[in-house]
Amino acid sequence: MVVWLLGISGAGKTTVGLELRKRLRNSYMLDGDEIRALFENDLGYTAADREANIKRIILAAYALDKNGVCAIVCNISPFRKLRDICRKKIEGYNEIYLKKELGRSMDRDVKQVYAQNTGKSDIIGIDIAFEEPESPDLVLETDKLSLGETVERVLVYIKDKYGTESINGQI
Repeated sequence: MVVWLLGISGAGKTTVGLELRKRLRNSYMLDGDEIRALFENDLGYTAADREANIKRIILAAYALDKNGVCAIVCNISPFRKLRDICRKKIEGYNEIYLKKELGRSMDRDVKQVYAQNTGKSDIIGIDIAFEEPESPDLVLETDKLSLGETVERVLVYIKDKYGTESINGQI
């Protein structure tokens, strides 16, 4: 199973992913920022560099899924064509869109992505389009839900699709 959390910077992907990791059996979290760091930040933030980083993540998620490990992916994933590859190639792919208004993400800007990078590197939603998912498995508006509500809705979705054996503890 691959739980692919996508959305703009500040939508809550890593925060939700960390909570899911505590609750899902045999899981491993793949965070886009950590993948970049693993490769010593050899890629920039152009569309081509972002695509290359996402392809690394796709390969890792594919391998984990094939080996019975639940991959929790936390990545902006702005490109529809790469999400389509995931849906075609990864049997256990689940696309979960954490939807948040760009203005709210910019106002909150916990990681200082917008404040520190505007005009310096390409930002998704400003310089590079975020191609909204056409048919995600689940859409959660993180502006309107608490962290607990968001995590619970993901867990209910997983329980309904895969059964309770994939979840640690109670929902």
